[in-house]
Amino acid sequence: MIINRGAGSWFFLGEIFTDLPLELDQPYDKEHCGKCTACLDICPTQAFKGPYIVDSRRCISYLTIELKGSIPIELRSKMGNRIFGCDDCQLVCPWNRFSKPSKEADFSPRHHLNDKTLLELFNWDEATFLEKTEGSAIRRAGYESWLRNIAIALGNANHNPAITTALTLKLSYPSTIVQEHVIWALEQQSQHLQPAPS
Repeated sequence: MIINRGAGSWFFLGEIFTDLPLELDQPYDKEHCGKCTACLDICPTQAFKGPYIVDSRRCISYLTIELKGSIPIELRSKMGNRIFGCDDCQLVCPWNRFSKPSKEADFSPRHHLNDKTLLELFNWDEATFLEKTEGSAIRRAGYESWLRNIAIALGNANHNPAITTALTLKLSYPSTIVQEHVIWALEQQSQHLQPAPS
């Protein structure tokens, strides 16, 4: 995460290839976070090893987007209902009080993804996933990871018979990765049914 003192951290980095001479700006010569530890404190998986040091192997954005394969069991319950990225560190960063919403249409939700339930998303077949994520960074995760991530989120949800049914139906999905995470989610759902110890 890179912080711009005038715009916060909600921006994308890009590159321009040119042979025009450009004036170089000066790098920041000191840290500007002071004693603030908001991002370290909020991280659900404690991915920060200290100021400015992130263990990407624990970062939910890495786990849900870049990692192909099994998500470590000890991190699954900490992921909550996050199925594509996290950004909690940016949400609490005081520098983002200077940020402004983008007017760029490409950054707006597509296909009404912002008002879908996890069960709806979990029931998409691969063709629907590819159609609904066309032109979106979500497609980078891939369908298998999409199902894996949603299975974890459903496992972390309060017990619901509809969730148990949806997970059970996915047990036959031909992917050992998906099956592993569905089995974990079903175990979590069954634990939510257990009475709390008195």
